[in-house]
Amino acid sequence: MKVDQKDIELYLSDVREAVRKDNYRIECNYRRKDNVDLFLDYVIDEAKSKEILLSLTAMDFSGILQNEHKGFEHEKLYVFGKDVTLLERYGSEEKTVSLYIKFNKLENCFVIVISFHEQKYPLKYYFK
Repeated sequence: MKVDQKDIELYLSDVREAVRKDNYRIECNYRRKDNVDLFLDYVIDEAKSKEILLSLTAMDFSGILQNEHKGFEHEKLYVFGKDVTLLERYGSEEKTVSLYIKFNKLENCFVIVISFHEQKYPLKYYFK
């Protein structure tokens, strides 16, 4: 799929607006253990995670995936990566953590952050 940088900037503008208005949620249920682990392993709260989401740029964009869950096949999931400095929860070291962030902006401008965790594999960035 061919993507233009302006399209991603426009998409992110809508996402940032939703995040600023608290029209979003980070999935932290039993199927999203990696997301939960990020909050267990590092000192990160809602304000810090919101700050990270608001700081995303088109340069952090990695790709668009088709939602494969039954009934949601029409949805596109946007993937971003971001290097952030976080404090280890059980230790005293700050560490640069490469995050994998995948979300879905619904038609009503509500954003579901499906993945918000450490990268398992290095991402390839679309515009870098």
